[in-house]
Amino acid sequence: MKRADFVEGLRGGFAVALASAPFGALFGALAAEQGMSLSELTFMSATVYAGASQMVGIELFGHNVQAWVIVLSILAVNFRHVLYSAAIARYIGHFTPLQKFFTFFLLVDPQFAETVKRGEAGQPVTFTWYLGFGIVIYIPWILVSLLGGMAGSFIGDPKTLGLDILLPAYFLAIVLGFRKRDNFLAVALTSAVASVIAYHFVGSPWHVSLGAAAGILLAALMPLPAEEPDLEADALNTENHEV
Repeated sequence: MKRADFVEGLRGGFAVALASAPFGALFGALAAEQGMSLSELTFMSATVYAGASQMVGIELFGHNVQAWVIVLSILAVNFRHVLYSAAIARYIGHFTPLQKFFTFFLLVDPQFAETVKRGEAGQPVTFTWYLGFGIVIYIPWILVSLLGGMAGSFIGDPKTLGLDILLPAYFLAIVLGFRKRDNFLAVALTSAVASVIAYHFVGSPWHVSLGAAAGILLAALMPLPAEEPDLEADALNTENHEV
């Protein structure tokens, strides 16, 4: 392992760990409120490790829903991870199968965003960097979930404190991080409108995947942006031709 890459990953992920801490505490508090024990909610954070899916899961647990409905609902929310893995495939092709296993396990939203940004910037996406970035988010997430479960009785109803707005604000910040991309506004608006319509006519959590599918469909139908001419290469070719 290259120590410099690992430390760089730790530094990058530390800020994300601080930002995601309230979500972990919120999950722990809500899980405890739904009757989950501290060991159960800690185990869920350690194995599922997906904030939005964990929130959906505990909401359904509290309504005595069939197990297969819970699994499908979590799958609907987590379907975006299939797209995430496809998007970063070009940057992790050199990883070993074991490294890819841990890569996909740690593939949460900020991990995906930073990996794509790093790859597009021409910086190497090494496993040591990826592991450092992911592990500094993963371990605090588990610990903060446990603390949230322990302090849940003191927090009371999270909605009275406005904590229920944290998750949508967090995802909105991640989406806006890609606002400079071509066709961003059209794709984002299409996904948002389709998601709202699906929420009213189909229901939660399927509106998440349906909104994403609408955005993907529009992006696939839109023409690719024209590549900017390589002026330096053209000048070199002209010079060689003259010689």
